[in-house]
Amino acid sequence: MSDEEVLNLLADSKISVSPESEKEKYTLGQRAADVIAKFAGSWAFIFSFTGVLVLWMIVNTLLAAKAFDPYPFILLNLVLSCVAAIQAPLIMMSQNRQEEKDRRRAENDYKVNLKTEIMIENLYDKVNAILAKQSALEKRLQTEDKNGRV
Repeated sequence: MSDEEVLNLLADSKISVSPESEKEKYTLGQRAADVIAKFAGSWAFIFSFTGVLVLWMIVNTLLAAKAFDPYPFILLNLVLSCVAAIQAPLIMMSQNRQEEKDRRRAENDYKVNLKTEIMIENLYDKVNAILAKQSALEKRLQTEDKNGRV
């Protein structure tokens, strides 16, 4: 394949692909993990989780004798450990998918940049050829003008 054919192929084909087009390929579990990870990394989660913790401690402190989780809050500790054990893999799965999406986006950027570079080099060569022809024509006109031909 000649350089001109490669350039034409590159120029005619669309290289860029939206990384968002891959979104529909995710399973229900993957989409759920992304939603949970997004919520777990928000201020809404921090404030609501803090509110639940404070409410848990206040209720169990005020109920004293009838508390379902008395002072050292062993059940609360167990709940927090379970939340952390479930939340960590969900966040890691979401990060892995984000890393894959970033890799695809970088690959796409590379292809687009390569195509742009090749096309710019091609345009540069064409402009140089035009300038060379123009210069030759100017010289020819000058010599014809000196010889009295117009």
